Amino acid sequence: MNTYRLIISSPDGNAFDGQASFLSLRGANGDLAVMAGHIPFITSVLSCECKVIFEDDTEKTGHTDGGLLTVDSDKVTLLSGSFKWNE
Repeated sequence: MNTYRLIISSPDGNAFDGQASFLSLRGANGDLAVMAGHIPFITSVLSCECKVIFEDDTEKTGHTDGGLLTVDSDKVTLLSGSFKWNE
């Protein structure tokens, strides 16, 4: 599966910086999913649960209190006020 660099960052530091194949969360205009090769865009993110599938096909969920998502051709960045992985 194709991957991209995913950075999840908050004022507390990076919660994740590595390769992922999938990210889902709630943007300003509704739920969205990002996979490798997605068209570049920027959107605000609402408080929501996020799902990440890593390059080894494991998945993990976490919670963001909102922020900004930028999608580039080979990198996705979620800048959040706070982010915490679910146990």
